[in-house]
Parts: sequence; structure tokens; C-alpha cells
Amino acid sequence: MTVSDTGDLAVRVRGLTRRFGDRAVIDDLDIDIRTGEFVALVGASGCGKSTLLRILADLDHGIDGEVRVPRRRAVAFQAPRLMPWKPVWRNVTLGLPGGDPRRRAEAALAEVGLSHRADVWPKVLSGGEAQRASLARALVRDPDLLLLDEPFGALDALTRIKAQHLVAELWQRRRCAVLLVTHDVEEALLLADRVLVMRDGVIAHAVPVTLERPRRLDDPLFAELRSELLGWLGVGEDIAGRRAA
Repeated sequence: MTVSDTGDLAVRVRGLTRRFGDRAVIDDLDIDIRTGEFVALVGASGCGKSTLLRILADLDHGIDGEVRVPRRRAVAFQAPRLMPWKPVWRNVTLGLPGGDPRRRAEAALAEVGLSHRADVWPKVLSGGEAQRASLARALVRDPDLLLLDEPFGALDALTRIKAQHLVAELWQRRRCAVLLVTHDVEEALLLADRVLVMRDGVIAHAVPVTLERPRRLDDPLFAELRSELLGWLGVGEDIAGRRAA
């Protein structure tokens, strides 16, 4: 992996391969993410989505190929991974270099609407609050690339909607590049500039999303794009409808 200033591209990947034994989870993959672009990555379980995100986060090194990412990047996972023996503000600044960590933590917590919880222990946070603390921990690093690995997957439906709106607002304010890994096609279309379908370790299809923001589920183009993506994922509209119900 090369960590550098990447110009107009926040991410440049060429010929990336990641094997586990004889199986290529990622197989000669190419992908670009432009500076400031919001990209969502969808695909069936085991297709390589989270593996790609971990590689971009420099958490997986057993690779072949070229990977270029910005120096400043941060990741938020589905599990908030807060340290229970540290108050929230210290969790936000965990491993953060530089001075005045309290001030930086408070600024990041204010961005996610969690200023009033800075001094509490993680065990008293709700699921949504814990996820916002995890986002604050990523934002405090002022990333040029924000990596989100199904960050809303464990939230209830209403909390998930609020978290999606929060991420959309944060991205519009900061304009860092974002890669969101998700199983939720509607979530991908609500948030992303471009949705990539991953299959068998490669990008099988790309869908640009030109819908105006904020986006509406009842927009005819939204329904058309949703149907296109579900088709590429091998899921019929009738099956998707039953799961949503």
C-alpha cells in the first residue's frame, strides 16, 4: 500500500488481489474514488466488501497489486468498539496524536450531537449514541477518506434513519471521500454519489446516482435504480418487499 497525497483521487486501486489459502476473495480488482465522492459498495456476504475496506484502512496487508490512499483516513465499524473503562471523550481521542485532546473530542462530539455525553461511560449509551461516538472518533482525525463498514447494521429502524441523515449532513459539511459498505440498497441510494456492486471479488457493476438531495424513496428514478441494483444482486422486487415488511 502507498500512503500519499492522491490529488483528484482519494483512492486508486489497480490489480488488487487478496487470497485466503487457495481462494481469491479479491481478484485483480480496480477501483477509483474521487476526492470528496461518496461511494457505496453492495454485494452478497463473502464477496469481498469488508476485506477491501480493511485493506484501505491498512488493517490487512497480505495483498498483491497497487493501492493508493490518503494519509488521513479513519474507519467506523458496525460495532462501535468503545473501551468500557474510558469515558466517551477519551474513547473519541484514543490513539490521537497532538495536543489538547479534550477540546478536539468536544468539537467532534458536538458535530454528532453528543456533547452532553462526553463524560459518561460507554455502558450508559444507547445503540445510536454509541454509533455516534464511533463516528466522532473517526471525524476527530479530520479524514480525507472515511471508511464505513455497515455502521448502521445493528441499529433499530428509526435510529438507523436518524444515523443515515447524520452521515449525509456530516459528508455535505466536510466533503471528505466516503466508502460505505452496506447490504441495504435503499441506504446506498439515499447516501451515495455512486453505488458499486461487488461480485466474486471484483466490481461487477457501477450505478451513478444523480438524484437531488435530500432523496425520496417515492421518486420514480429511485425506484428504477433500486430495481437495477436488486437485479444485479440477484434479488427480485417481491423478495425485497417481503424482507422490508
